[in-house]
Amino acid sequence: MDWREVSGNWIVIPPRPKAIIHFLGGAFVAAAPQVTYRMLLESLAEAGYVVVATPFVNTFDHAAIARQVILAFDRALEYLQARVLQQRYIPIYGLGHSMGCKLHLLIGSLYDEERAGNILMAYNNYPARRSIPLLEQFSQVTLMDVEFTPSPQATEALVAGDYHVKRNLLVKFTQDTIDQTRSLSQVMQQCCPDFTTVQILPGNHLTPLGQDVRWQPSAAFSPLDALGQLVKQEVYRDFNQLKRNLLLWLDPVSVPRA
Repeated sequence: MDWREVSGNWIVIPPRPKAIIHFLGGAFVAAAPQVTYRMLLESLAEAGYVVVATPFVNTFDHAAIARQVILAFDRALEYLQARVLQQRYIPIYGLGHSMGCKLHLLIGSLYDEERAGNILMAYNNYPARRSIPLLEQFSQVTLMDVEFTPSPQATEALVAGDYHVKRNLLVKFTQDTIDQTRSLSQVMQQCCPDFTTVQILPGNHLTPLGQDVRWQPSAAFSPLDALGQLVKQEVYRDFNQLKRNLLLWLDPVSVPRA
């Protein structure tokens, strides 16, 4: 697809957009989301959604990152309004994976940004000592007590008191050992219980990063080609179910049910 860079964001625009999705990725794969999440994001664009993927580099100050990404997104929104939408209103959804979920939660708590809803996949909010290898040993040697800002506890308190996005989809994968969706769902019951949905899907923490393996059949379709197609279907089974569930939540009317 035709990805374009606009004010630090990577954007893909379908012919007749029906909504905008602001995407934020995981901590160590967020610097180039148009590459690491390409298959997922282009699937959303094919379904009619403008995708604005904002890269970021992880630091200890997550509140500062949230401010940086929302400033970048607002510049992209100005571009879209002037060049694509021509002042026509379409809804905006947030989509986050892992640390990207925390950033969307901070944006929805600290800033008056309009969102029709947020999708939070494989939420992770562990403290710095567990999130970063060798940090505990480093801290002991330098006598430093380092932690993300806001801390996991402060983040949950902020969401419980100030989060204003009412419609939310929380996605947990069955084989994800670092997921914290359960604790987030308990917090969400305090701020927006009526329109928060939790879905448990097959997969693991890396399922949203599914990359397309382009199997090129030979001119004469052989048994090996058939086997390749079967393997590809099996590899992407979890990813395809995730994609379908996201599209169904975004637009229950236009996506046919299986």
